[in-house]
Amino acid sequence: MFLVDTNIFLEILLEQDKKEDCMRFLENNIGNLNITDFSLHSIGVVLFKYGKEEIFENFVNDVIPNVKLLSLPMDLYGEVVNARKSLNLDFDDAYQYSLAKYYGLKIVTMDKDFDKIKDVEILHF
Repeated sequence: MFLVDTNIFLEILLEQDKKEDCMRFLENNIGNLNITDFSLHSIGVVLFKYGKEEIFENFVNDVIPNVKLLSLPMDLYGEVVNARKSLNLDFDDAYQYSLAKYYGLKIVTMDKDFDKIKDVEILHF
């Protein structure tokens, strides 16, 4: 089971260099994909910033039904703070890491900040 980081979806939605690789990974792993509520909101923020509200709407209608949307339980937000302090991650990475650890998921990302994590499997593009 995989936790797909925000940047994987944005790579596709913004038609960037690794779009094809990211699409192939998602297509090959349907049924095993998860996204955080934070990633969903972040994707919305970025797409709205670029005036791509319609792409966000399509994403919500087409992609979200094929992935599981996860939230970190409120009583575990202290883990986000701990991840920040122990791994020097920013909030979004600390949240992704804490959620992946809690649910036992592998993180799929292009973010090198996850390289310092040793107790959650990281798959890089």
